[in-house]
Amino acid sequence: MAKLIFFLAVQILILAAVSSTGDNEEHFARTIDRKLLGLLKKEKLTHFKVYWHDILSGPNPSSIRIQPPVKSSTTYFGGITMIDNALTAKVEMNSTLIGQAQGFYAGAAQKELGFFMAMNFAFKTGKYNGSTITILGRNTAMSEVREMPIIGGSGLFRFARGYVEARTKWLNFKNGDATVEYSCYVLHY
Repeated sequence: MAKLIFFLAVQILILAAVSSTGDNEEHFARTIDRKLLGLLKKEKLTHFKVYWHDILSGPNPSSIRIQPPVKSSTTYFGGITMIDNALTAKVEMNSTLIGQAQGFYAGAAQKELGFFMAMNFAFKTGKYNGSTITILGRNTAMSEVREMPIIGGSGLFRFARGYVEARTKWLNFKNGDATVEYSCYVLHY
């Protein structure tokens, strides 16, 4: 029994010593040199245009409704759709695949067709292969032009910020399929 008590006492002392030498609340963050992250380089402004294909119909949809809207809604309020939409170089679906738009949109307006959108544009070709931009914002789908912020990115778009302008190019009112032009203005290092 004495050995057990001695063993527990030693464990408690070790635990107390380790916890007292660890980071405390005042040291959870530190300032780092901007050079380490390449942030002294001049920022670039990149503009590109891609076409977002939202396909809800057919045997291989790229958008799947995971939560239906409330029954009384005429504006898709409360509905949630997950997406893995193709991003192409031209309006035609069979044009060069640039990447994928991955995320979701949710009906967030009761009196108009308005979505909350959260998605990454994940680029799969060319110079930006492996890079992403993140778009988060309000999309009033029936407006001619919708503006949403770019809130970040990765790869060549690390520390990105900017905005996109969305313009519907084609919409099938029967099945919901659509093609939307995204004109993107991205500040990045």
